[in-house]
Amino acid sequence: MINPPASFRWIRRIVLFLLAVFTLVPVGVMVSSSLKPLQDVQGPFRWIPSTLTIRPYFDIWKTVPLGKYFVNSLIVSGGATLFSVLIAIVASYAVSRYRFRGRRLFTVTVLSTQMFPGILFLLPLFLIFVNIGNTTGIALYGSRGGLILTYLTFSLPFSIWMLVGYFDSIPRDLDEAALVDGCGPIRALVRIIIPAAIPGIVAVAVYAFMTAWGEVLFASVMTNDETRTLAVGLQGYATLNDVYWNQVMAASLVVSVPVVAGFLLLQRYLVAGLTAGAVK
Repeated sequence: MINPPASFRWIRRIVLFLLAVFTLVPVGVMVSSSLKPLQDVQGPFRWIPSTLTIRPYFDIWKTVPLGKYFVNSLIVSGGATLFSVLIAIVASYAVSRYRFRGRRLFTVTVLSTQMFPGILFLLPLFLIFVNIGNTTGIALYGSRGGLILTYLTFSLPFSIWMLVGYFDSIPRDLDEAALVDGCGPIRALVRIIIPAAIPGIVAVAVYAFMTAWGEVLFASVMTNDETRTLAVGLQGYATLNDVYWNQVMAASLVVSVPVVAGFLLLQRYLVAGLTAGAVK
């Protein structure tokens, strides 16, 4: 292995240091502001609070119904993740292992959906959900189920595309050996392919969950007071009279804990899943 020159190592350290500062400074501001009384946050900024208090972390649950928003986000994000993974596994396995009419058109269509901004689908989905509710009585608009379906429209294409590349990197000899041993296609998928594709599946699950957890645009239109998620509910700390900045910072830190913890726990699988299929 060839060691890089000393100049390259120093440049790398400087770049990594600057990136770390760029990433950690906003987090430091959030932590500092969340430990201050409101009047201190509204005054000149100081890194070290003159008065330390953890009261904002208790008040965030009283100012707005944060617990309800937390449950809604868990249900919506978990549902979107579950359905994205299940549907993407089946669709990706079919595209990767079988040659059928319309396969290329299907792949191109899946990829082409990533070219359009999400706001283009907002009004059509709104009208579709309202018309379905008026025609059939199924209340999709303002429901958690409707929001899950909404998130599937932009998490599924990327999930399918990612898993197709991962399944392509798994040798077909495994499928053939399973078929020889008497396994059918479904059994081979469940017992052979899925265990071998765990890193890719985890990467898809993390992507789907993070996308749904922090999404604001669709959640602000497709939900009501009962189904509102965290990303929209944080706006409740801004009232007509004041903005509770210390509570906003405290709530932002609290709601980011599940995503950060999940990312740290699954980081090894996530990196392996994202890089799979890049080199064959």
